[in-house]
Amino acid sequence: MAVRIRLPGGTLKMKVYRELRERERARRIPVLKLGSLYFSWWSNRPRPLNDQSGAPDDPDRSQATP
Repeated sequence: MAVRIRLPGGTLKMKVYRELRERERARRIPVLKLGSLYFSWWSNRPRPLNDQSGAPDDPDRSQATP
């Protein structure tokens, strides 16, 4: 079970390895391992336009362009 702590600049998440998303496993976002727990930081700031991560959790990327 993941623990989310909402902070003014984003969300701090605490998870075990099997719960990590692909972006967390690939370390495309800040991740810190302490023992068997992983702490990841999800910022509230918008991602730069040149970010080509193709993350499935981004609703804008799931829409096809004509």
